[in-house]
Amino acid sequence: MNIGQAAAASGVSSKMIRYYESIGLIPKTVRTESGYRVYSDHDVHTLRFIRRSRDLGFSVEQIADLVSLWQDRERASKDVKAIALEHVGVLERKIRELQEMASTLKHLATNCHGDARPHCPIIEELASDDAASVPVRSDAKFGALGKVAAR
Repeated sequence: MNIGQAAAASGVSSKMIRYYESIGLIPKTVRTESGYRVYSDHDVHTLRFIRRSRDLGFSVEQIADLVSLWQDRERASKDVKAIALEHVGVLERKIRELQEMASTLKHLATNCHGDARPHCPIIEELASDDAASVPVRSDAKFGALGKVAAR
């Protein structure tokens, strides 16, 4: 099948399929004489595996490890479990951080009158030079605003 058909069958966009191929997450595919990629059912199955892994939030590096373990029939399940549990820890940390951010924003919003006056504790906190009140998070994916100290 061509890349469009593989994308439709796997739920992975053509662009991502090309990207996964470029980084070696999936092997380079066979090409026709005219240069079109040709995908097998096995390739589509691998792409579905990758999509499901991405849906669970695994990183590309973790997915590469999981694909390798999936293809290794001699694998130890403890290796797969270790990757999964490490990821669970990361997810739980992100959940805590998101809950802290939501709590902080709720606190700031509660203290904002939300009227026509210009005074706004939310803006004041965001503009604050106090590095201790708004620590920069190490995970830039969620932005620089981490938990804000309660006032």
